[in-house]
Amino acid sequence: MAQLYFYYSAMNAGKSTSLLQSAYNYRERGMQSIIYTAALDDRYGVGKVTSRIGLQADAKLYAKGDDLFDAISNDCKEKKLDCIFIDEAQFLTKQQVRQLVDVVDELRIPVLAYGLRTDFLGETFEGSHYLLAWADKLSELKTVCHCGRKASFVVRRDENGNAVTNGDQVQIGGNDTYESLCRKHFKELVWDR
Repeated sequence: MAQLYFYYSAMNAGKSTSLLQSAYNYRERGMQSIIYTAALDDRYGVGKVTSRIGLQADAKLYAKGDDLFDAISNDCKEKKLDCIFIDEAQFLTKQQVRQLVDVVDELRIPVLAYGLRTDFLGETFEGSHYLLAWADKLSELKTVCHCGRKASFVVRRDENGNAVTNGDQVQIGGNDTYESLCRKHFKELVWDR
């Protein structure tokens, strides 16, 4: 039975690594899958999912307004699909998450979505919000704060290393811009200001 999975975490927990390993496992068994990633994140090249440890795979792009159900339905006409992988799932829209639910329920293809749960202010992204609500299975991938506790939050830092407490929800960046923190240290920098 196909299901919608949401693997979520703070940054640097290995979401892309896990996605790439799972996609490899499908290929190794002769099964067909497709990887999608957000068009707005091209830090490692357009149409690429890349992990910090050097793994990489080609991916189809999705942007706001794209109909993922139609795209995946069209892909099914070319070949039988055994799984769909979604990287940077926090950037999905509510409608796109509904479309992925339809992929699972109508096309009977498992969908494994990987993304951040919250932004730099501790607020859920639209895609994450609806994946947390509608996914069949939720799985938290864990990383650690500098203090050794589980990091569940991400802080955005400015060019001077100070915590940013306002601005656009989406600003693409890596370790130079964001840091994963436990709730205690996140609160000290963002909420308690």
